[in-house]
Amino acid sequence: MNNDLHGLRNSLRSFVAARDWAQFHSPKSLACSLVIESGELLEIFQWLTDAQSRTLTDEQRQAVAMEVGDVLIYLVEFCDLLGIDPLQAAREKLAVNERKYPVERARGNSRKYTQL
Repeated sequence: MNNDLHGLRNSLRSFVAARDWAQFHSPKSLACSLVIESGELLEIFQWLTDAQSRTLTDEQRQAVAMEVGDVLIYLVEFCDLLGIDPLQAAREKLAVNERKYPVERARGNSRKYTQL
């Protein structure tokens, strides 16, 4: 994790410890919470057109920011609990995706790699 994620992780550890919530934060409960918060993020966009989703009002943008914060908090805590570096995991996944979606076959195409 980079320093900013370390700082967030440490703040989350303190926040959870002060409230004695670690007893409730299993990988399963954090994964559930992550999906729930992702759903709340999606709910903001549910009835917007593609164009509207690109031009959010200030109020919508603030609501998105709050849900992104929730998603990131649960993701960082989940990764901390399981000893996963989320940045390293993302780098490794990007390398996998680069092999699955070579530019010459995937450029401008939204099909899954198995259909390229």
